[in-house]
Amino acid sequence: MAGWFKRLLHKPKPRSVESSLNTSHSSSSSPSSSSAESSSTSLTRSTRSSPVLVSDITASGSARWAKSYDVCICHSEVDLEVVEELVSYLEGQPESFRCFLQLRDAAPGSAVVTELCDAVQNSHCWVMLITPGFLQDPWCKYQMHQALAEAPMANGRTIPVLKDVDRKDYPKELRNLYYIYMKENSFRQIRDTVVRYLQDLCRSSMSTTE
Repeated sequence: MAGWFKRLLHKPKPRSVESSLNTSHSSSSSPSSSSAESSSTSLTRSTRSSPVLVSDITASGSARWAKSYDVCICHSEVDLEVVEELVSYLEGQPESFRCFLQLRDAAPGSAVVTELCDAVQNSHCWVMLITPGFLQDPWCKYQMHQALAEAPMANGRTIPVLKDVDRKDYPKELRNLYYIYMKENSFRQIRDTVVRYLQDLCRSSMSTTE
């Protein structure tokens, strides 16, 4: 009787249990999609737990008001017509974006270099309208370099927009950034990118004050 009981205690584990253990071991020993999904789900939940609404962006205490402008449009003078359309679109949105348009907003009598630098430093985002005219204009390149120096990691602040330019001519300084190709819904894409940056800015500001 004692021998039978001893054999029972040393009976091998059921196959289903071994299979379960093996499965568990293999999923944890590799950078599996399940762990990636888990962290992705966690990140999504974290983001959703503290959403930032458009109303938060426009609130009086928003971090948005720390700078004079939401968007600085970097462009060549030959592209002024399309730039004025973009500015009209952005300023007419419910968020009432504050745009810096050089020919309209630069102080008369001020040095060009000073105005360009101030526009970059006092704006949250910079839209680079990259056209053949932009590529040939030294002031456009100067302002582009100023923006990159202001925020080397970009983080959504620099928004390249290509118009009538081949991909091979895309400035090498911006090649680590995704760009928007000018087409029918480009203005909407630009608006959404600016909103996303301002939402991240407000979320970051809220988390540091909590």
